[in-house]
Amino acid sequence: DMPEQRGKEVDVRMFVDSDHAGDKTTRRSSTGFFIFVNSALVSWLFKKQATIEISVFGAEFVAMKQGMETAQGLRYKLRMMGFPISGATYIYGDNMSVIHNTQKPESSLQKKSFAICYHAIRESVAMGESKTGHIATKENPADLATKITTGLTRK
Repeated sequence: DMPEQRGKEVDVRMFVDSDHAGDKTTRRSSTGFFIFVNSALVSWLFKKQATIEISVFGAEFVAMKQGMETAQGLRYKLRMMGFPISGATYIYGDNMSVIHNTQKPESSLQKKSFAICYHAIRESVAMGESKTGHIATKENPADLATKITTGLTRK
């Protein structure tokens, strides 16, 4: 049984990115995501993906699914501690094709691994648990976990 909700509602947001075939030896992609609760970073991950994806689209979809599963677990833990959650978890990514496909219930993806990621994310969106949205690559904090950053630039 869930405890009685107490306190103010919390807002959960996630930023996700992948680095397609970034490992020079194995050519595995990596996943990076940050999860914020009320603007405080509470969870993050940087990890090589278990599968070798042949496209950026596939690597981004796998990363979004991994992040969404972690966000679902975090939402459950927050609810079990009595925190009310304000609406859906917003999941931001920088790949427009992935975002577009997660928002279209009629998408049909031929590759099995893409279809599995698609259906997992679509189910979460359909239940109102998640919403996906686009964020520019330069504004995506998850880029820090997947790309080499050069620091400040001078003009």
